[in-house]
Amino acid sequence: MTAVSSTDHIRTRAEDALARCGVELTAVKGDSLSARTPITGQELFGLRAGTPADVDRAVEAAHAAFLVWRTVPAPVRGALVKRFGELLTEHKESLADLVTVEAGKIRSEALGEVQEMIDICDFAVGLSRQLYGRTMPSERPGHRLMETWHPLGVVGVISAFNFPVAVWAWNTAVALVCGDTVVWKPSELTPLTALACTALLDRAIADTGAPAGLSQVVLGTADSGTRLVDSPLVPLVSATGSTRMGRAVGPRVAARFGRTILELGGNNAAVLTPSADLDLAVNAVVFAAAGTAGQRCTTLRRLIVHADVADAVVERLVAAYQRLPIGDPFPETTLVGPLVNAEAQARMRESLDRAVEEGGILCTGGERQLTEEAPDAGYVRPAIVRMPAQTAVVREETFAPILYVLTYRDLDEAIRLNNEVPQGLSAGIFTGDQGEAERFMAADGADCGIVNVNIGTSGAEIGGAFGGEKETGGGRESGSDAWRSYMRRATNTVNYSGRVALAQGVDFSQ
Repeated sequence: MTAVSSTDHIRTRAEDALARCGVELTAVKGDSLSARTPITGQELFGLRAGTPADVDRAVEAAHAAFLVWRTVPAPVRGALVKRFGELLTEHKESLADLVTVEAGKIRSEALGEVQEMIDICDFAVGLSRQLYGRTMPSERPGHRLMETWHPLGVVGVISAFNFPVAVWAWNTAVALVCGDTVVWKPSELTPLTALACTALLDRAIADTGAPAGLSQVVLGTADSGTRLVDSPLVPLVSATGSTRMGRAVGPRVAARFGRTILELGGNNAAVLTPSADLDLAVNAVVFAAAGTAGQRCTTLRRLIVHADVADAVVERLVAAYQRLPIGDPFPETTLVGPLVNAEAQARMRESLDRAVEEGGILCTGGERQLTEEAPDAGYVRPAIVRMPAQTAVVREETFAPILYVLTYRDLDEAIRLNNEVPQGLSAGIFTGDQGEAERFMAADGADCGIVNVNIGTSGAEIGGAFGGEKETGGGRESGSDAWRSYMRRATNTVNYSGRVALAQGVDFSQ
């Protein structure tokens, strides 16, 4: 366990980062919301939370801006996102500081998250010249049949603490080039990163002469999110969080015939076959399972290992876990930072106790790593538990660094184990057999939205669409054709024949 910075030092670092990003902290201070750091478990600042009326005003401002923004040519909209990407690059270190302060991510992961923002801006700028429709053959002579895509409206973004800036950027960069505007309700655990990102985007808006009001942020608790979800002026809600949260959000939006993109729980598995490169597999598994202290939606939570190599794999993993440097996430030598709060610690302890009750053997980890500088912080050693079967606790997602190890005898059994949990976000297979890889990716293979070969379950690139199936919620963000979720489609028929010709041979002549 490495030494931990003092709360005063972290507070000063956060103040400096906010100032560099253009945030006037005195203007947002208050006593209705607490900005805390998991590094010490202590409060940094008191902030002012938004009221229901604040949410309504933000939505109305974004809607008014949308009425102008939707008529701006898409490549011109792309110029705004290009400028935003430049500002993100300029302030990458400051934003990474805030990600570490609020989410507890180690330095390289914090920098990587900000790089995701920059990358999605690059992607979206190119996308601004590629919002393609189609021309289809018409059955009627002298007619042209085509589809066009138009801006949708205000996009509500509800983000989670574990990726406090990247997921918002995935939505916002794409939404802006599609002609939409954005109202952001960040996690109450990460308000400072939201303030910094909003200040930079506001600067980009001013620099490019885009309409004021395109981007709004509302700090607050779940009540603010509910107000946003219920607004009839928000045709699309993109929400990231737990499956429980999704069950509340989805029906509320559907009741008013709105759309949702739901990025919910993940209980991700990797299959490790006898033909796998064990050095490669073990290295990938350690990051996928212990990175971000197990607090990624794509974290590897189940390792399904062939019985012939299970003992050797577990031995290697235990040795690697026991070497993991745990502590203050700012030093570059640290690989595992803190859990986000005391509730996360309690859930991890409860899940480990249940796993043992259900027949599991705790191979390593689970114990708190205590330090005098931060007695309330949630530093824990990542845990490995060998399970006799896929029991109740294994089928649930615990947002903490617990890796359950299961064994299998044939690939069909491994695929069944992968698929029989209710979540369906990410899956992987480690194999040297191309046939096994193809089988795992086939229609009757892994049933997840992200399926990898010889890499872990986390670390998605922005070029591909991100999202899952089943209780993971559905919908896609980021790359590929995810942009279509942020637009409305119109099918157009143009008659240039000079006469009326009805489809399907209908004759209505007089």
